[in-house]
Amino acid sequence: MSFTLNDLPLRDDLRGQSPYGAPQLPVDVALNTNENPYPPSPRLAKALAEAVADTALGLNRYPDRDAVYLRERLADYLGHGLDARQVWAANGSNEILQQILQAFGGPGRTAMGFEPSYAMHPVISRGTNTGWVSVPRDDRFRIDVDAALAAIAEHQPSVVFLTSPNNPTGTALDVDEIRRVAEAAPGVVVVDEAYAEFRREGTPSALTLLPEYPRLIVSRTMSKAFALAGARLGYLAAHPAVVDALQLVRLPYHLSAVTQAVAATALDHADELLSAVADLRAERDRLVDWLRERGFSVADSDANFVMFGEFADRTGVWNAMLDQKVLIREVGPPGWLRVTVGTPDEMAAFRRALLQAT
Repeated sequence: MSFTLNDLPLRDDLRGQSPYGAPQLPVDVALNTNENPYPPSPRLAKALAEAVADTALGLNRYPDRDAVYLRERLADYLGHGLDARQVWAANGSNEILQQILQAFGGPGRTAMGFEPSYAMHPVISRGTNTGWVSVPRDDRFRIDVDAALAAIAEHQPSVVFLTSPNNPTGTALDVDEIRRVAEAAPGVVVVDEAYAEFRREGTPSALTLLPEYPRLIVSRTMSKAFALAGARLGYLAAHPAVVDALQLVRLPYHLSAVTQAVAATALDHADELLSAVADLRAERDRLVDWLRERGFSVADSDANFVMFGEFADRTGVWNAMLDQKVLIREVGPPGWLRVTVGTPDEMAAFRRALLQAT
């Protein structure tokens, strides 16, 4: 007798759903998950190994439950006068978002986002039994702030997600736009800045608004610019009261001693890890120009990826590129594809494959 998912007492709202995830396929050039293509140097790898080895001597004990030292280091990295009381860390920014929704969402409450945007916002909302309201972006993939304020007034969301730069479009928000939303929102406003380090020079962060808006939360990650996707370290900056609220829902000892050691060591080598950011920005801008010169539509990007189109059969283009061992992402509005900015060699392979595919 066969036994399937349908035979389990699964929550009704989860039936028929698919798990989130980008394809993991054996290819020569993987440009689908917005990773930093430059791995840690041998010198940094040695430092990380030594930190883990030192930590291993105490793995019979639980880690620092509140990750105080790491939070101090993250506060120093962010600047803006922040201290450890205003910073919280977890296993990737997705756990940060989950804890926010556990604390401020839930049954009878609503989260709001402006789509197309990060697909995990509605997924985590559903997982925490939080209602989801989607507000469409305009034809340039920007947020119509007047429409956003009207939606906030109508739905009174407990959590509002803003993403800057936005995934999958790459568009960044102006601080005044964030300010208007923060002034109108009745609950917390989360500015997801996972790709903040890739923004063009002079683009301010929502961190500048924290002193004015105690319900504002800025989330970050070390997966992208820090090239630590495999370490799983996300964090946020907010008013200390927000950090206190998240400690009510976090699991005991949620952040391992190894993760804390790796992240702190990476911060010791921040200059080295972030040294590729300028090169990736320049490669991104060259890619945007190249795509536009060949007649493709391209969304303005402040991230380490580019969304381009428009294709009558984007799945066909995606498959044709996969046949050439180049993996990009079929995501975003119909007719569009997204490519992560890679090394010069990877981008050359992407250009060849795209021309062949189209």
